[in-house]
Amino acid sequence: MHSSIGKSKWELDTPALCVDLSTLEHNLKKIHTELRETNVGVRPHVKTHKSPAIAKLQIAAGAVGVCAGKLTESEVMLENGVNDVLMTGVNITATKIRRAMELRKKFTGFIQAVDNVKNAHDLQDAAKAAGIIADVVVDIDVIKRSGVLPGSPALALAQLVDKLPNLKFRGILAYDGIVQHHMGYAERKKTALRNFEPIVESYELMKRAGLNMEIFSGAGTGTYNMMGQIPGFTDVQAGSYLFMDAQYMEIGGVHNEKVMDDFTPSLTVMTTIINNNHPNRLITDSGTKAVSIDTPNAIVIGEPDFKYIANSDEYGIITFNESSRTYKVGDPLEVIVPHCDPVVNLYDVIYGIRNEKVETVFEVLGRGKSQ
Repeated sequence: MHSSIGKSKWELDTPALCVDLSTLEHNLKKIHTELRETNVGVRPHVKTHKSPAIAKLQIAAGAVGVCAGKLTESEVMLENGVNDVLMTGVNITATKIRRAMELRKKFTGFIQAVDNVKNAHDLQDAAKAAGIIADVVVDIDVIKRSGVLPGSPALALAQLVDKLPNLKFRGILAYDGIVQHHMGYAERKKTALRNFEPIVESYELMKRAGLNMEIFSGAGTGTYNMMGQIPGFTDVQAGSYLFMDAQYMEIGGVHNEKVMDDFTPSLTVMTTIINNNHPNRLITDSGTKAVSIDTPNAIVIGEPDFKYIANSDEYGIITFNESSRTYKVGDPLEVIVPHCDPVVNLYDVIYGIRNEKVETVFEVLGRGKSQ
């Protein structure tokens, strides 16, 4: 048993990454409740938590599987009992392709993406050499980042994959990462649906061509409840809904245009004040290596006037005009992180908190797995 079990979160050595278990469980259920009246499932992105134990909680709550951006993340999940992993990134180098086929040979629930013709042939050759039939989805470009161009190029690539004897075409994915953080629900929905029009056309082309379209995956926390209007769409790749962060809170939700309150922040960093020499200024032990360099700033719980700036590696700076109390050196604070994904990647463990005490400890086995 971990030595921290039973300890108060206020006694943890800081910086410490914590998740409130009751809130986590609420968010786990909430996304499925919100999508209950649609035909859209949930395929959470594990880049958010990088923990097989948390991925298993998501699957137990009703997820159809998980998705991972990297091959090493996929390996960590599959090798630790998460059976269904869709890798959203493409494997280009010979080394990665060989490892991907070894992974598929060992775990039948592994699916990988492709977005160009040469890569499709490379996957075919590697799958044949491994003596397997590899499951593949075609990634379609939405934001000029990854993916094959929609329309005829996407159809041609899908048909190629479908014809290659050692590849099995399973469907498509398309992720509009930019629209996830558009401010205001109404404008975000309008933009998201417009951006997906070429993807829908591609889907229809493939469907008319008789291709297997069992997977049509994409979207994220910012657009999770909009995709029911997309024909054939099967599942959302939401990740941050589980933890929430300052970035998502500020975009607005369907019920609140100013604050996205669909889900409740569950992930926080415990930090300690280490200097209070100057008026209206506190220094903490949590800088960029504890809360990341992302914006908006971390939010100090219980102190709406505090401005938290993590502008150096080891130190956080808090400035304020008003505070609820007088703070002294050694006092702990709890902050909501700017962006949960990179913050999780800074820690070895996440302390699972219930009633302000450590109930469990999640190992971040995917930490640093960026290949």
